[in-house]
Amino acid sequence: MAELNILEAIRTAMDEEMARDPDVMVLGEDVGKKGGVFGVTEGLFAKYGEKRVLDTPLTEAMIAGAAMGAALYGLKPIAEMQFADFVYPAFNQIVSEIARMRYRSNNAFGVPMVIRMPYGGGVHGALYHSQSNEAYFTSTVGLKVVAPGTPADAKGLLTAAIRDPDPVMFFEHKKTYRLFKAEVPDGEYVVPIGPAVVARPGSHLSIFCYGYMRHCALAAAEVLAEDGIEAEVVDLRTLRPLDTDTILASVEKTGRALVVHEANGFGGFGGEIAAIIAEHGFEFLDAPVRRLTGPEVPAVPYHHDLEEWFMIGPESIAQAARDLAAY
Repeated sequence: MAELNILEAIRTAMDEEMARDPDVMVLGEDVGKKGGVFGVTEGLFAKYGEKRVLDTPLTEAMIAGAAMGAALYGLKPIAEMQFADFVYPAFNQIVSEIARMRYRSNNAFGVPMVIRMPYGGGVHGALYHSQSNEAYFTSTVGLKVVAPGTPADAKGLLTAAIRDPDPVMFFEHKKTYRLFKAEVPDGEYVVPIGPAVVARPGSHLSIFCYGYMRHCALAAAEVLAEDGIEAEVVDLRTLRPLDTDTILASVEKTGRALVVHEANGFGGFGGEIAAIIAEHGFEFLDAPVRRLTGPEVPAVPYHHDLEEWFMIGPESIAQAARDLAAY
């Protein structure tokens, strides 16, 4: 085991897969000599050279399109969107071409590539550097979408994503990059894409979350336990395909469901979880499904007071859970 933060775990996964498979390559803005704006790709350029670690122009559509072309020709590209907020110029490439290639080619071509997406607020990034836009991609058939919240999951899921024969959107919450360190298995380590994990067992209500919200939910659960409320925290880890079995099993156990995510509520990913529970787990419920999400404003504000108002944290999760438990 090694003690790594999430940033180091992501870098380790890329490094080990590049060493294992010469077809794995990295491309994106400033990923080369600079090592990325967050330092995630630091050292890879010196180790693997400019043919496998490519600095690109500030052109997201080209990054996605070039990665797709490389994947079609047998390489396994890891494309970095410097911030998830920057992905929109590449939207057509991703949802119309990358996601649909296997279907439109009648299974003749796969697109084995990863798009890394640093997302989320709480880092004083303001309007264009704080968005949580995962729902755009979970609604696109043909894409797998993962959002790890621990260093071990970050390494294991990225390794699985790189080896996957189809495109994977890999969401990395920027606030978790250096938030904490935890044990990560040395050497080859793969976490399958799909299964959720019960991060904390409980009996009074279920909290469904992913990414940074995992840490907030676990902190809230500790506070709730002092009040005699035992919350079960389910870290989804993979958003598509979604582990409906674990979700429904948790609701059957607790009878109450709180869905938490940082993005806006209307049209957000939490609505899909709520719909699944309502459709397939209604008989288990002792209270309506509740969502706790970011407020209905266009983006995370810059001013630190307003950013704090926007962000979900342990206190707001704990209060929402108390209200749900009391229903």
